[in-house]
Amino acid sequence: MIVLPDVQFLKPEIPIKLNRVGAVGIKKLVKVERKEKRPIILISNFDVFVDLPPSMKGANLSRNFEVIDDILENLTAKPVRRLEDLCLKIAEILLERHEYATKAEVKMESELILKKRTPVTSQITQEVVKILSEAIVCRDGKKNVFVGAEVVGITACPCAQELVKAKSAEKLRELGFGEKEIEKILNAIPLATHNQRGKALIKMQVSESFSPSIDKLIEIAKRSMSYEVYEVLKREDELEVIWNAHRNPRFVEDCVRLMARFVVEEFDDAPDEILVFFRQENEESIHQHNVVAERIATMGELRRELSYQ
Repeated sequence: MIVLPDVQFLKPEIPIKLNRVGAVGIKKLVKVERKEKRPIILISNFDVFVDLPPSMKGANLSRNFEVIDDILENLTAKPVRRLEDLCLKIAEILLERHEYATKAEVKMESELILKKRTPVTSQITQEVVKILSEAIVCRDGKKNVFVGAEVVGITACPCAQELVKAKSAEKLRELGFGEKEIEKILNAIPLATHNQRGKALIKMQVSESFSPSIDKLIEIAKRSMSYEVYEVLKREDELEVIWNAHRNPRFVEDCVRLMARFVVEEFDDAPDEILVFFRQENEESIHQHNVVAERIATMGELRRELSYQ
């Protein structure tokens, strides 16, 4: 009988520690239970990692797949109640099975399809949002768990709009309009500006006493931008979206600050130590680059900053 060597346990040629070794893009079906409704079925991508000591050549990656399969088979035989519980359990067992590791990390990303109605004609359409969950478990007992959501919306640039406003006022003066008339016209009509497709992301920490609603995070992310976007729009709906977006111009920085304010207002029961991450990325229409703004802070820090206003 041939004894096959465990190459992973050999000493590496370059004995340095690696922070993350694992597998990414593992696709699995996950069912999430809902009150008095059928479960939501998610096609989810999992990334799983452990750290690797300098004494080992490689991690036993086959164990990662075994853990994912074993846990998901057991935990998804019935719908799971919370995505963060699923990720936490996977991370805990991953650490158990990799006895050399000091921490294990699991990330899950899923596309959730929601039904929504257009703003004027109430046509039923669909919306795709990303929902996220992350769990990090350390050998010393420390745990970090997050849930989050990313949504797409439209933003209208305030800076370009002010340039158009100044140019419009100049043209109206040339046509003989008085200053009061010009002011009245410019206040009544949304002015042109360039638009961006915006992506708003919020991640919040979960604790034993606090678990944020993903539905609330989705709504907050939507509200932070100039307006929502829709897959299907009738002409009346399209007018409503464009009119309101241009009446509500926002910088990428505005979106992050609004998300922070809305989170503080909505989650008044969140402990001060809860960590929150905000990110807004706008895909520019007249530039070749995109713009990004981010903030990471505890709820306590945000509350203190907002109380000074």
